[in-house]
Amino acid sequence: MTDLSYKKWVSMSDDALAGQVGAFVKHHRLEQNKTQEMVAVAAGISRSTLSLLEKGESVTLATLIQVLRVLDQLQVMDAFEVHQQPSPIALAKAEKQKRKRASHANPDNSEDANW
Repeated sequence: MTDLSYKKWVSMSDDALAGQVGAFVKHHRLEQNKTQEMVAVAAGISRSTLSLLEKGESVTLATLIQVLRVLDQLQVMDAFEVHQQPSPIALAKAEKQKRKRASHANPDNSEDANW
């Protein structure tokens, strides 16, 4: 990964990253013209907990997910999707098992082809 944005995240402290998450939440809340109270009630958390999140303070992962759901921002979870890829050995074995040519066997198992 040589993406510049990736390098930016790596170089940030945990507190700075939490602050970035809080800024993201606050930005989308304000974009939707919702008060902290409205979002907090819809997420089932207290207003003070939402305020802590927006300030970059420590909150639970469940709280963050609830707030993202209320703000319709769950697409950020796409970054956490796991894509399983077979190992090179498994790919080589599958390639080896592929048919290389057609067989001469008659499909209806009769001796006469009746051509």
